[in-house]
Amino acid sequence: MRPRRPGVSRARPVATGAAVPRHGLARVISKLGVASRTQAERWIAEGRVSVDGRVVRDAERPTDAARERIAIDGGEVAARERIYLAVNKPRGLVTTAADERGRDTVYALLDGSGLPWLAPVGRLDRASEGLLLFSNDSGWAAAITAPDSHLDKTYHVRIDRLPDAALLAAMRAGVVERGERLAVKAVQELRRGEQHAWLEIVLDEGRNRQIRRVLAALGVGVLRLVRVAIGPLALGTLAKGGWRRLEPHEVVALAPPSAPRARTKMRG
Repeated sequence: MRPRRPGVSRARPVATGAAVPRHGLARVISKLGVASRTQAERWIAEGRVSVDGRVVRDAERPTDAARERIAIDGGEVAARERIYLAVNKPRGLVTTAADERGRDTVYALLDGSGLPWLAPVGRLDRASEGLLLFSNDSGWAAAITAPDSHLDKTYHVRIDRLPDAALLAAMRAGVVERGERLAVKAVQELRRGEQHAWLEIVLDEGRNRQIRRVLAALGVGVLRLVRVAIGPLALGTLAKGGWRRLEPHEVVALAPPSAPRARTKMRG
């Protein structure tokens, strides 16, 4: 080994710190679990939000929640409890915070609960029913709904005809609808009557109205569609229109939870 020359160091400089990701202010407030992004944008436009004591009216202002003090109506954001709910959505409700057509939304199910703002994790269309998740943990929700998660979702579907082996095979093989290839991961017949039957269908991706579109392309109508499980979490005996908090092991079984969020006490 050659001796090291005096005064010459081969050590690399030590990084003093990694860059901290910064997001727009409205997105940061939403990720803190205080409100939806749309509501946060409204508060910012109304001058109700300040950062480090200064009112900010730009919803896209780069913000670092770990280093800057965010306040709403003068109330500074502080630690907030993570909440995870399972809801049994009835038919006729829209999965959104507000509907421009004035239709009832899934938030009617949480009226009077005393819970903070929560967001639906994924969606069920107005005519569909069954298991729907809510949380203020946006990282957890994103992990569940990410296209590459391939988390199985199980549905019980009543159709307007009696199926045969050819129909079930065609559903597994998939169809091309509006230029998009759609298929189910698994399907089996549960039971049948004289004219109608129930199928159990499993998806591992979340395309818009995927089951209805596959069946419609095959000339089959849907009479009822109920989501009965998301991954290992089953709807079980939860009453229609009811909700319950998930147990810690149920949360982890779906996706890793994020660190605690923030909460804020707002005046007025």
